[in-house]
Amino acid sequence: MKGTQSEQDQEPVPRMQRLFDNIWLLLAVGLAVMLIVYTGWGMWEILTMPQATLP
Repeated sequence: MKGTQSEQDQEPVPRMQRLFDNIWLLLAVGLAVMLIVYTGWGMWEILTMPQATLP
């Protein structure tokens, strides 16, 4: 048939398209990025805070 392709003729699905099609993997990646960024930001704030003077 003219309009159909066999399994061997089809192009493989690109890696990024497979990532964007998997909603649970996107959720996990989003949560991991937020966890890493906000934890790193908090640690940076704590470590660069000036030492308090005690009365």
